[in-house]
Amino acid sequence: MIAGGDDGHVVNTASMAGLLSAPFMGPYNASKFAVVTISEVLHHELAMTGAKVKVSVLCPGFVATQIGESDRNRPDELRDAFQLDPAMEQFRGVVMQMLASGLPPAEVAAMVLDAVRNDRFYILTHPELKEPVRARMEAILDGEAPAFGTFV
Repeated sequence: MIAGGDDGHVVNTASMAGLLSAPFMGPYNASKFAVVTISEVLHHELAMTGAKVKVSVLCPGFVATQIGESDRNRPDELRDAFQLDPAMEQFRGVVMQMLASGLPPAEVAAMVLDAVRNDRFYILTHPELKEPVRARMEAILDGEAPAFGTFV
């Protein structure tokens, strides 16, 4: 894209879990935080080199997908290797309900297209989650512990 010299746009998909830390999701959160920072670094590097390629990072809240059923991809020999404790199982139930009532994927796609057309970096699909992100940033600046219950 850079070598071609034309305008271009990279959209990386993270999650609100890349901006907020939900319990029982440590590895998932870490991978999504990584996607956000990789996107930020890429934005800086492309701008510093004068590339005509822009970057956005999609941080959706709950979207009506089958992500909650991703364990279906686990190899047979590992399917029963990981048992959830009661608190994690309850949390999983809440997440599954939120996914079922999440945004339709086509609506999220329209948001992405709009962000690319308007050169917006962060694509946040759920406006109601902006306040928990703001509260997290303020807690960081104030040196406070993260608040509980701001994601789900």
